[in-house]
Amino acid sequence: MNHNTPLSPRPLSHLSDAQPRVLSTSQLRAHGVANAEINQQCRPGGAWQQFLPGVCLLHPGPPTSEERLHAVLMYAARSSLREPAPRGQGIPAQPAATEPGAQEPPTPQRYPDAMITGLAALALYGFSSAPSLLSLDRIDVLVPRLRRLRSTGCARIVRTPALPKPEQVTGLPVAPVPRALADAVAELSEAGIVRRLLTEAVRGGHCEPTAVVRELTQARLLNRPHVADAVDTLLAEGRAIAEDHLYRMVREHGLPDPVWNVDLRLPGGPHLGGLDAYWPEQAVALELDTRAPRQGPWQDDDALWSEYARKREHLERLGITVIHVTPRKLRDAMEQQAAVVRTALMAACDRDPAAYVVVLPR
Repeated sequence: MNHNTPLSPRPLSHLSDAQPRVLSTSQLRAHGVANAEINQQCRPGGAWQQFLPGVCLLHPGPPTSEERLHAVLMYAARSSLREPAPRGQGIPAQPAATEPGAQEPPTPQRYPDAMITGLAALALYGFSSAPSLLSLDRIDVLVPRLRRLRSTGCARIVRTPALPKPEQVTGLPVAPVPRALADAVAELSEAGIVRRLLTEAVRGGHCEPTAVVRELTQARLLNRPHVADAVDTLLAEGRAIAEDHLYRMVREHGLPDPVWNVDLRLPGGPHLGGLDAYWPEQAVALELDTRAPRQGPWQDDDALWSEYARKREHLERLGITVIHVTPRKLRDAMEQQAAVVRTALMAACDRDPAAYVVVLPR
């Protein structure tokens, strides 16, 4: 038998029954299926169909949502998906089941340098405000900027200079929520949809508002009025959730009640800054760190932190202990943050008395 000898029907039958039912043409060739057979099977009325360039669907009917996702990822990563196999053989048999308690071998990255993003990613994360996968005409796939690919069919190529680390959702590489949101918002013009997506991201605990705003800033989307308005709603939502966690921390961990949302001033002097909670007897202040980069991608976290640092230094020179708490820490490590506050309150008796300050409602 030479390399041009037609294959028997057996390997093709085996391929048609194999899972998954989406394979690249390079994978098919690696499994011994010649180009002529691929073309024959993908002709109108054939058993297969060429769904995207270089990607075949091994049945004639419409693809499922899962098959569309795999096909888009395969199209974007197909240059890295050549799997050598002995000539003339069908799909290799599935590996034997792992014995209970045995360590499974490491799984190689299935779709290198490609991940689902945009609305499809949000649907995979379970966003109720995102359209269903079946209703999406196009699926966004994130790839490195220098990849030579074009959008085609249901695959829309989104480029980035640096790929984020993907999350694994239902076994698929998916962009982190903040990046997926930014890629979705870039294609949306309806203010209500943008606002619902951003609000659900925070309310559903998918990510912090600052991470979303950072991605929107880097994508230069905050100059769009409907996006800027949605971000204002997002930040307000994020702060409300963080304040609720702060109230819970004081209540559930037995901390003394502070005065809430106050401004401090020196008697007859300048304004010292606003605080989320203040314990006057112990001169302990707490401030939620809800920084968000709004002015542009050139503004980094160091510049944003400077305002907090100046206020903190001024207050501490007056003998006031300042505690900064992030919304994430309040959400994920509330007991630990309560211990920090309790320690600061207990240490007050060992410090020199703080300067007298005027406490005003904010």
